[in-house]
Amino acid sequence: MTDDTLSSWLMPVADILRAHPAGLSEHQLLRQLRENYPQAPFSGKFENSLSLFRSHFLLFHSLYLLQQQFADAHAGRLEISPLRIVLSAYKPADTAPGEPDPVRDYYLNLGNLEQTTGADVHRMLEQFWRRYLGSDKRREALAVLGLEDPVDDATIKRHYRKLAMEHHPDRGGDMLKFQAIHSAIRALLR
Repeated sequence: MTDDTLSSWLMPVADILRAHPAGLSEHQLLRQLRENYPQAPFSGKFENSLSLFRSHFLLFHSLYLLQQQFADAHAGRLEISPLRIVLSAYKPADTAPGEPDPVRDYYLNLGNLEQTTGADVHRMLEQFWRRYLGSDKRREALAVLGLEDPVDDATIKRHYRKLAMEHHPDRGGDMLKFQAIHSAIRALLR
């Protein structure tokens, strides 16, 4: 698949985005494309994780191409995330140079699509779920210590030492509270 092949699908994507000024989720946009343009390269059958990843990748590749076209032509601002893709009016401030965006760079490189295997997609999904579930554990452990993100390791350790001294059983503290504090620090500093 080349940018030339995908470029013919940029305007249908833009038309759908224009028809939904409040924006769409990735899922909603893919559904609109499947209903209105079943032959689009990102409207394939989602038979497995790899085919879903390929549709996702091609859609995001196209969105980032569109984003650049809108910016270059001062025709609009395209905000891209899986939860919300929205095309808004152009503002002169939109032309300010942006910071490097590794996600954008990843999707604009079609080599990443060609090199990604089903096993790679499986690994990416596992990593995502590990991080997603781990963030809940982190939040819970921080709550035990009376902290919230954003917080650095030095602050966590300092707060842990204070609470451990306060709740240590040898100093008249509560053994269950001390154990909870100890479990929390182990979870946080893995």
